Amino acid sequence: MFDGDRLNLESIHFLLVDDNPHALDIMAQVVSGFGVRHMIKADGPTAARQAIARGEIDIVLTDAQMPGESGYQLTEWIRREAPEPVRFVPIVIVTGHTQASDVTKGRDLGANFTIAKPLVPRVLLQRLFWLSQDERQFVQSDGYSGPDRRFKRLGPPAGTDGRRSGDLKGQVGEASQPNLSQDQINALMKPAKVVL
Repeated sequence: MFDGDRLNLESIHFLLVDDNPHALDIMAQVVSGFGVRHMIKADGPTAARQAIARGEIDIVLTDAQMPGESGYQLTEWIRREAPEPVRFVPIVIVTGHTQASDVTKGRDLGANFTIAKPLVPRVLLQRLFWLSQDERQFVQSDGYSGPDRRFKRLGPPAGTDGRRSGDLKGQVGEASQPNLSQDQINALMKPAKVVL
């Protein structure tokens, strides 16, 4: 998907989900403008489930608000019940309601991003570029399934030992060796000539 400083989407399979035919066509035109050749348009979550059962899906773009079943419910189904390869695909929710509670809801159900309508090609392309370089782990637990919600590597919140096996403990031990002197620090920072 990511080749140097270029984003190649020719071989990526997109699933586009929206109950509004006009909005679905706009979404399709935007992604085809990025060079996408493989896309499946679904007019709701039921059609999206059928498309997932039939073929290969690499990225899902879904509208948040649809009658009957929302894009949030579809996201939750993908993360918990879809066939295994599809459970791990990036999911981008597109919504006209970008209140903090809606963004948090999407994040907590396993969506990678929430993007506001009207869909701006530049914003979607930035998110796709970011997804191509995302190295966050995928988390599966009783209460959550999706990409690790931490974007920064700052460790666990202050005063806690963390919940993940890779978290460093809050207590830092005493130094095992004496601190460097200022001369030693300066020597480390001084550029040195190297002969090859």
